[in-house]
Amino acid sequence: MKKIGALFFSAFILCSHGFAQKHIEHVNQAWLGYFNQTRLSDKWGVTADLHLRTREDFFSQVSTTITRAGVTYYASDDLRLTAGYGYINHFTSGGRQWEHRPWQQVQLNSKIKRSSFSQYLRFEERYRKRVTAGYDFNYRLRYNALLMIPLSRQAFAPGTFSVAVNDELHVNMGRQVTRNYFDQNRFFIGFAYHIRPKNILQFGYASVFSQLPTGNEYKSVHAPRVYFFHQPDLRKNKGT
Repeated sequence: MKKIGALFFSAFILCSHGFAQKHIEHVNQAWLGYFNQTRLSDKWGVTADLHLRTREDFFSQVSTTITRAGVTYYASDDLRLTAGYGYINHFTSGGRQWEHRPWQQVQLNSKIKRSSFSQYLRFEERYRKRVTAGYDFNYRLRYNALLMIPLSRQAFAPGTFSVAVNDELHVNMGRQVTRNYFDQNRFFIGFAYHIRPKNILQFGYASVFSQLPTGNEYKSVHAPRVYFFHQPDLRKNKGT
């Protein structure tokens, strides 16, 4: 996974060359999300997440809603394989467009001294409804890395805070992709409040830089981001 992360970072640097010469639109949004990873047994679990994003001026209009669900296989406590489906609504000035998005993911959790490091590689198949008729289709790879550094001696104990640093790179693939192989990069910095060992409230600032399908137009999003992570463990004597 470290080699994959280095590859994605190199791709982002190459694709970023010359961004200053392009047209960049700056917008302010707000991102809200709920994530659930429920472990049912030693080997199996389910996952679901919900998202709401505003369009401009932080809270003026809704731009995107996302509903995702999947089934997870636990190869070990730290290595998880997930397959699922997502339904996405995009609200634009031209009306509502929706997207069907099957996805597959490999997630690896690890420790770096007292800190927590989580990363995943996700592969998506995107069926996006056209304004007229039919669907556009492309593949997308996503690499996500999250580092949490505890701010107290009792690392990640209930009632404590951590610093959270997160970056996610998206790369497009497929025959219909001709001008924007680089899709977007999402950077986040903020705090995580550990309500319980399995319940975490994460809040802070997100910067999202994306390339539009035209290839010479870009969007820079500045957003307060609030995510809630809920990871119940339904195995006997494990609790939530």
